[in-house]
Amino acid sequence: MTTTDWDAAAESFDDEPDHGLLDPVVRSAWARRMETWLPAARSAVLDLGCGTGSLSLLVAGQGHRVTAVDRSPRMVEQARAKLAGTGTEVLVGDAGHPPVGKQRFDVILARHVVWLLPDPEAVLRHWFSLLRPGGRLVLIEGVWNGTGLSAARLTELLAAHTERVHHEPLSGDPLLWGKEVDDERYALVARAEPPRRHREVVDVHLILRRGPDVLLARRDGTGYADGLLHAPSGHAEDGEDVREAMIREAAEEIGVELDPDELRVALVMQHRGPGGNPRMGWFFEADHDPSRPPRNAEPDKCSELAWFPLDALPDDMVAYCRAALDGYRAQERFLIHWHEDGDPVAHAPSGPRRVVPLPVAGPRTGRVHHIELWVPDLAQAEAEWGWLLGELGHVPYQHWAHGRSWRRGDTYVVAERSPDLTDTTHDRLRPGLNHLAFHVEDRATLDALVARAPAHGWRPLVPGARPQESSGHHTACLENTAGYEVELVAP
Repeated sequence: MTTTDWDAAAESFDDEPDHGLLDPVVRSAWARRMETWLPAARSAVLDLGCGTGSLSLLVAGQGHRVTAVDRSPRMVEQARAKLAGTGTEVLVGDAGHPPVGKQRFDVILARHVVWLLPDPEAVLRHWFSLLRPGGRLVLIEGVWNGTGLSAARLTELLAAHTERVHHEPLSGDPLLWGKEVDDERYALVARAEPPRRHREVVDVHLILRRGPDVLLARRDGTGYADGLLHAPSGHAEDGEDVREAMIREAAEEIGVELDPDELRVALVMQHRGPGGNPRMGWFFEADHDPSRPPRNAEPDKCSELAWFPLDALPDDMVAYCRAALDGYRAQERFLIHWHEDGDPVAHAPSGPRRVVPLPVAGPRTGRVHHIELWVPDLAQAEAEWGWLLGELGHVPYQHWAHGRSWRRGDTYVVAERSPDLTDTTHDRLRPGLNHLAFHVEDRATLDALVARAPAHGWRPLVPGARPQESSGHHTACLENTAGYEVELVAP
């Protein structure tokens, strides 16, 4: 764009090149606005695209030190004459890269300039570099008969440099223009403060264990997820560490005074609710003490407390709490649980999985990666192994035409019906795999698993046998339809 084109375009926004400021009513209206946009203390102001210097004259008249820049020598000549005796320096130069050397300013003022720039992003970046910390960028722009720059677009461009942008509509004040206008005219005042670092609310959640059961509270009257079950929980407050926050929340919500040594970190999960901001959740495990029974200490926020089996959790739960407890059962330590905006707050058993487990660093060499079982009937194996591994805390992992797998931590078990299979039954007494053995939390959980197993295709290896005690452990052996043996071991 040539100098002549620039001048013509800039003047197209107003009835005359002086921006209409020859009218004393208009000039007074702009002076009042300037008082609100500029600092109260005497400041260094850079007026870019100053034209004939009318805004610079208002700014200088309010006691500020002004440097004015315009690329048109004709405009600069008129501005110098108008500003004579004010101490204002008027320079010929490009508003996008003003010839001010290493000077820094408290305010940069530009009226109807940004919309003309071929690369506004680069120019705004340069302008911010000319501001002192805490300085202000005062931009007066608009959209005139479809030409110009909208406030939304300019705010978007400023977002890379600051979070403090004040938008002031100007179209509704006819005194500024000397007439009624119906197009978009506005001012943006942006502070030279870099975007704040990302911050997240820190949640704390209590997994209170009573053997195989966990305590859940039904939310009520909170305005969020009311009617759904959730672990006792809350937010860390300023100055608290997460353990202190958990102790306080447990006392406030369920009336249980926990000692710091009773808390064990169970899981850390970053989660985002639908339409919300990310949060960091710390899940702590503690054992129930019969001498300190929990009670509903916040009846205005909770309608009931109840114990539920960890391996048979109800579906009417807050989704991210259910995801955390499922991860806890699977011995995950770090999870990301990310809702899309349209997702329900409640757990959706048939909905898409939004959980991403994060691997824990540590030596990998020598650890079991996976175990693969070839099975004669995949559908039957999926039903039998899926039930047992699910009860033991594994979660569905892979799914393909000939196989399924279930994962716990970074180890998984595969059941595959391969086309290369050479037999239809597994003989555990032949060379090869004899049996798999899994840990079980306690004797009560072991007994419950053995009792329910026959309904899911697993029968005691010795009919009628109950868990046996051996070497300080309780054990039970089950066999499924295909002849695979699983040993369950509880302390």
